[in-house]
Amino acid sequence: MKITTKLWVGMAILIALSPLGLILPEHFKAGSAWGEWGADEVQALVGYVPKGLAKFASLWNAPIPDYAFKGWEEKGLPHLSFAYIISAIVGIAIVSMAAWLIGKMLAKKGD
Repeated sequence: MKITTKLWVGMAILIALSPLGLILPEHFKAGSAWGEWGADEVQALVGYVPKGLAKFASLWNAPIPDYAFKGWEEKGLPHLSFAYIISAIVGIAIVSMAAWLIGKMLAKKGD
């Protein structure tokens, strides 16, 4: 099996496993996915918001907040799991395309 085939099989496995970050906290009644807290959730967990988090919290807004499409937040776990998988596919496609383009530019520059 070629190394690129192994890479894509590994990526497919990771895509299929991506909803675990949503399913496990739901199953164990743990709240949000671990480490993906906003400033309000950090405030509730530890009693204060660190200065760095407060300073940079509004710097970036995700194009697909919480990995879900607008209006899907209340549709339940199966819909949110599907949205996680779509987000993983889109993210991998964007990063792969960027890496491919950079590789092409560097290869052309080296000639």
